[in-house]
Amino acid sequence: MHHKHLEQSLKEIPHLRETIVVLRNKLEAVSIKTDIAVQHAIQRSANEIQQLKNTASSLRNELESLQYEKDAAVQNSIRRSADEIQQLKNTASSLRNELESLRYEKDAAVQNSIQRSADEIQQLKNMASTLRNELEKLEA
Repeated sequence: MHHKHLEQSLKEIPHLRETIVVLRNKLEAVSIKTDIAVQHAIQRSANEIQQLKNTASSLRNELESLQYEKDAAVQNSIRRSADEIQQLKNTASSLRNELESLRYEKDAAVQNSIQRSADEIQQLKNMASTLRNELEKLEA
């Protein structure tokens, strides 16, 4: 019986070797498929990372552009405000000068009017005195 068992074992050896070869080939095929799947996953991840980097760079550029535009708008607003302030200062100065000029002219006109009135009063006094003298002469 031992001999039969040996014969049967010897017959099984080629079959087992063939099974080992088939299993090894399947294992290698699975390993290759796994390696390919891993490489594809790595490539997809690398592509996604690159897309995310591109998106981040694009967003950074857009943010910098918006910051530049905001800064430019602020500078323009400051410049316009400064221009308007200067114009208002110039207008105020011009109005102040005009007001002072009008005050001077008014004061001069008042002084001229007072002087004319004083001259007229003096003339009237002189005339009254002359007429009084003439009246006294006529009465005498």
